[in-house]
Amino acid sequence: MRIDVVAVIPDIVKCFIDYSIVKRAREKGVVSIFVHDLRDYGIGRYRQIDDIPYGGGAGMVLRPEPYAKIIDKLTSEREYDEVIMLSPAGELFNQRMANELSMKQNLIILCGHYKGVDERVTQLFATREISIGDYVLTAGELAAAVVIDAVVRLLPGVLGDEMSALTDSFQDGLLAPPVYTRPPEFRGLKVPDVLRSGHHAKIAEWQWEQSLERTRQRRPDLYKKFLEKAQRLGTKHENKRK
Repeated sequence: MRIDVVAVIPDIVKCFIDYSIVKRAREKGVVSIFVHDLRDYGIGRYRQIDDIPYGGGAGMVLRPEPYAKIIDKLTSEREYDEVIMLSPAGELFNQRMANELSMKQNLIILCGHYKGVDERVTQLFATREISIGDYVLTAGELAAAVVIDAVVRLLPGVLGDEMSALTDSFQDGLLAPPVYTRPPEFRGLKVPDVLRSGHHAKIAEWQWEQSLERTRQRRPDLYKKFLEKAQRLGTKHENKRK
């Protein structure tokens, strides 16, 4: 996989990709990540990338020309599966989307900044808009790091245990069950006996029940979606049997 990130503060992304799982993925050749400084494509002697907004108001808006220059350059060199604009107006990023993006070959991620990005950049170039949550960040590079991490860890050969990503929270629409390690007792709290029993079927049953209950209590929105999906699948199964 290749990921090109267009950033106003490229060092934020460069620092992130030099650590942990993403670093190992790059060293293994599983993913190549290139960070492009938007100012390198700025306008005029001072490499201007922003200007005051039409209609007035506080803050500065990133101009479309610098984005157009770098996107035209990249897309002339290769085809991209997605050009992603990170924006509060985008579709909420989730595990399903991370799974989907992990199947792609080439991605461009556009980081916003200041008051926002001229709307014409999204209209002309973006294939999708993504938001990582209902809040505003100073730097879109932070959102880019979240998306990159969530996607890269799903690529084959990145994690030491290939099953690890498959058992993460949200993969099946539920929160993951609680996990424990040594010691068997800590400050009066014991590891559930079933996890130490060695009975794999009972352990799996316990984990499933805990996953359901944890989701029901902590994320009723996810639990409702899970039940609705299970009901739909159950209905389709019954119709096929008939």
